Amino acid sequence: MLNNLKPTEGSRKDKTRRCRGIGSGLGKNGGTGNKGQKSRGTGKVALGFEGGQITLWRRLPKRGFHNYTNKEFAIINLDVLETYKDGSVIDATQLISDGFVKKELDGLKVLGNGTLSKKLTVKANKFSATAKAAIEKAGGEAVVVE
Repeated sequence: MLNNLKPTEGSRKDKTRRCRGIGSGLGKNGGTGNKGQKSRGTGKVALGFEGGQITLWRRLPKRGFHNYTNKEFAIINLDVLETYKDGSVIDATQLISDGFVKKELDGLKVLGNGTLSKKLTVKANKFSATAKAAIEKAGGEAVVVE
């Protein structure tokens, strides 16, 4: 019956009442010790703070540059496309499932290394000029996907 339902034994636990006398197990200072920064207020120390010493990330030399607007494409060549059957439709998900591409990253780019003799429909974000020409020369179609 719904009126007799109770939580499983041990699934519910009372909240620890700190600083409520020695009988609570966390009396007087409530488990924070006597004095010092960690015993007062929130007791928080800023991330990376080392007690006034210059923090590690400021001591280490800064090297390199990371362009956050740069797009990184997963790259595939024509010699990989040659392994597919004639008339296939190839896109990023197909290449990932077949193990030719690990991750799609910001998109898929087809480059013109190798030869292509099969009629394929290739869907990718970018094509090099030689790859697009080779696909169309073989009677296939290069579809740009956004």
